[in-house]
Amino acid sequence: MPDIINTQVAVIGAGPGGYGCAFMCADLGIETVLIDVEKNPGGTCLYRGCIPTKTLLHISHVISNALEAKKFGVFFQKPKLDIDEIRKNVQSVVEHLTGGLGQLTKLRNIQYIQGRASFLDSNTLEVFLLDGRELRIKSQYTIISAGSRPALFGQPIDSPDIMNSNTAVNIEEIPEKLLVIGGGYIGLELGTVYTTLGSEVTLVELTDGLLPGVDRDLVRPLEKHLEKILHQIYTKTMVKQLKPQKKGISVELEGPEIKKSQQIFDKVLVSVGRKPNSSGLGLKNTHVSIDEKGFIRVDDQRRTSDPYIFAIGDIAGGPMLAHKATHEGRIVAEIISGKNVAFEPQAIPAVVFTDPEIAWCGLTEEQAREKNIPIQVTKFPWSASGRAMTTFRNEGLTKIITHAETQQILGFGIVGAGAGELIGEATLAIEMGATPEDLDLTIHPHPTLSETIMETAGALLGRSTHIYRKPSSKG
Repeated sequence: MPDIINTQVAVIGAGPGGYGCAFMCADLGIETVLIDVEKNPGGTCLYRGCIPTKTLLHISHVISNALEAKKFGVFFQKPKLDIDEIRKNVQSVVEHLTGGLGQLTKLRNIQYIQGRASFLDSNTLEVFLLDGRELRIKSQYTIISAGSRPALFGQPIDSPDIMNSNTAVNIEEIPEKLLVIGGGYIGLELGTVYTTLGSEVTLVELTDGLLPGVDRDLVRPLEKHLEKILHQIYTKTMVKQLKPQKKGISVELEGPEIKKSQQIFDKVLVSVGRKPNSSGLGLKNTHVSIDEKGFIRVDDQRRTSDPYIFAIGDIAGGPMLAHKATHEGRIVAEIISGKNVAFEPQAIPAVVFTDPEIAWCGLTEEQAREKNIPIQVTKFPWSASGRAMTTFRNEGLTKIITHAETQQILGFGIVGAGAGELIGEATLAIEMGATPEDLDLTIHPHPTLSETIMETAGALLGRSTHIYRKPSSKG
């Protein structure tokens, strides 16, 4: 008979949502078991996603900055790359962070189990440990935070020359010619890394523009930069066929710019989205309901259709963002502890960590117009920012969308170096129901990029110091 563990809460998956939920449960005095296949908590984000990618992007930015320094009279020799050392340093960052989470798990007296879990019924989990043993966990509540995985492109092809986002961060080698399929944030971030490290990168996107769904005002400066550093960008283009060769992958492309073309690439990176990890969890043994895409259906408290089971993070749908999952996990912990709370954010920030970065929160201009909301749109070009000029990075833009009648801020968009570090203030403004006047009257330090938030608000009111705009009738 398998060993049996009894607990108040079991959490399946130790990514940012899962460990965030487990930690909060423990802090609230709830007995908690956390289950994951990795040695320590962290999930895809820390092991194969956000953290290694952003470490590589930092290395990429350092190289780019060195090469571009000649614009202002500073010259460096061409960088020499030690791929093994780069990979070792990325792994060091991952191990430091995941190891720290392991220590925090122990300090909170959370029982961490390394294995794979599936439901036998709504209150019983079967866990297969990595050493082959099996145990059972009986819990009052279970939180599913099993995350997502890279979506496949067409029929599976068994070739080491076809990568997904999980394998691409390992940087085993720098291919001479790389094809990136997908112009979303994953494709653009990893494409930036590889082109900076020396690959000739061709990027293919099926829709008519990069980063589908993102405000075009924010995407344009990034597109201009990518057109300079990538070998080729094809939009409205289909990948008709991938065929492994003795060396590399033969790819058939078809689109308005190339009609029909057969090309050979050393490697192909498939980045066409992610799918929820809802299979293999034994959900058929519960009352949990999933939609046609495999996402678990939840309400505003992240409750599933099974009263004993919650779901958070990527598997519960919505934006697939680590910080969204963490917030959901904390909410669920509070609900289990008896608090009457719900997951109802006014804005969830998103960041694309390319160069320049793109960040936004709240409604976009297009979304507001689709909902027939009367809006005012105000933009502040970074060419009018003293700080942007001192860093020779004035291609950026800060944009505010406000309700034309109430003046409440509905959305924010920022493109430029460090945009991701600025979006927090914008998110807080929306959550607090702020108006442009609130931001304009908040003294920002000079010279900083954060001033562009104040100046954009001031521009709407007709009192921005560094650009002139006729005052709004509402101002």
